[in-house]
Amino acid sequence: MTTRTIAGAGPAAARVALMAALDAETIMLATEDVLRRYGPAKATVVDVARALGVSHAAVYRHFSSKAALREAVARRWLSRAVDGLHAVAADASTPPPERLTAWLVALNRSKRRAVKDEPELFATFGVLVREDSRAASDHVAVLLGQLESIIAAGVASGDFAVTDPAGAAVAVFAATFAFHHPAHADSWERPGQDELLDEVCALVVRGLR
Repeated sequence: MTTRTIAGAGPAAARVALMAALDAETIMLATEDVLRRYGPAKATVVDVARALGVSHAAVYRHFSSKAALREAVARRWLSRAVDGLHAVAADASTPPPERLTAWLVALNRSKRRAVKDEPELFATFGVLVREDSRAASDHVAVLLGQLESIIAAGVASGDFAVTDPAGAAVAVFAATFAFHHPAHADSWERPGQDELLDEVCALVVRGLR
């Protein structure tokens, strides 16, 4: 969108109209495009404003800082990247041991797709993890909640013998870091990784039993 898209208005009037119509969703979409183009290290709020045809002050009316904008974009992207995991965790037709394995495999595949399809946005997520950001910690909390629900279902069915599903979820998440933490992304496409993940999942399930 540029100032030329507002028919019949001069440049100044068109810019004012565009700024008035600007919303957070439009800004986040533009920020995703800018991040894809420049990466998290080089992308700036000025770049986002330029892409929208507005001043950087107009962007700051919706987001107080570059960090706040980056967090909002990352939160939106993370939700999209792991969108299918909730259905796996909630699939009561699958026994908890198999459901746990399916969830861990789905998590790994979602992160691998993210690296392949949107490397710059995945790199932004990596930055947030290193900075211990709220968006990253909230993302982990959602994943831990799904893991806990699977383990709790296993306890209820008699498949798992743990007494603290929440603590067990943290342990399982930590035990499988190599397959979902951004720091390990370079290893995900190495030969034998799928087989190794299967072995780790089997070990985890045996431990929970």
